[in-house]
Amino acid sequence: MQENNLTTVTEFFILGFQTSQHLRIFLFFLFFIIYCVTISGNLLIIALVSTSKILHTPMYFFISQLSIGDILVITDIVPKLLNLLMNNGGTITVSECITQFYFFSASETFDCLLLTVMSYDRYVAICNPLRYSSIMTNGYCLILSITCWVFAFSIILIYISKMTDLIFCGSNTIDNLFCDILPLLDLACSDIFIIQLEMYVLAILTVIIPTSFIVVSYIYIVWSVLNISSSIGRNKVFSTCSSHLTVVSIFYGTIFSVYVVPTKGQSSMISKVQSLLYTVFTPFINPIIYSLRNKDIKKAVQDTLHKRLIW
Repeated sequence: MQENNLTTVTEFFILGFQTSQHLRIFLFFLFFIIYCVTISGNLLIIALVSTSKILHTPMYFFISQLSIGDILVITDIVPKLLNLLMNNGGTITVSECITQFYFFSASETFDCLLLTVMSYDRYVAICNPLRYSSIMTNGYCLILSITCWVFAFSIILIYISKMTDLIFCGSNTIDNLFCDILPLLDLACSDIFIIQLEMYVLAILTVIIPTSFIVVSYIYIVWSVLNISSSIGRNKVFSTCSSHLTVVSIFYGTIFSVYVVPTKGQSSMISKVQSLLYTVFTPFINPIIYSLRNKDIKKAVQDTLHKRLIW
């Protein structure tokens, strides 16, 4: 018992969607289908990039790495969300909650960094095409990918280590769909100044700087595209980065809408829907964008199906 007569919290109760049973059942099957399609779509991309020779390029290697990150994000969130829907909420221990937040944050951070690397890949391909093959070698791409993985999971681990010192007391109810940083800090009884300071530093390192790099890269890309005299050539060059630009816009748009745009006076339901955009729907839509708008992936699928039919 604390001095203020508040019992130390050892587990949280996550509300999820507090709505009618019929709607929760509908949402359960909706998210279950989305989860299965997302896993299948991203695994298909990973398999195609690994086996199809026409996809053995830096761009598709990074797309396969993005698929791995998307699988980690949605697997960290959706199974627990399905349990919440079936039971109209559910409990989770403090350690499990922080663990969920760690894998979610690390995977999202990895996606931020990888999307930045992919913008650099597109910059080199369009602005410096003659040196592309000598710069974006297989070894260099592997180093860039490993760096993103190690940096993302390491820097979030440092941040999480401070969160384990937090003391939670009083209310243990999280009005959200998963363990996110803002609800956790709202429930903390101990001083959160250092954690908030680290959160701002982390945001600068993993969101602001990568976003700035992507913007600058695309300024140079657009400038190079506009300097191409042929309209057919401009359309062909721009099409090579349109999918990446679409994914970047969706990903960072949802991130900024949740963590940057002021939420004062905003209902919890709107916040939950926004959370779904980058935890569930972004991993779901990424493989669709890259497959529907990419001729090489379509051809790889056709070749694979053709080989299977022959066998």
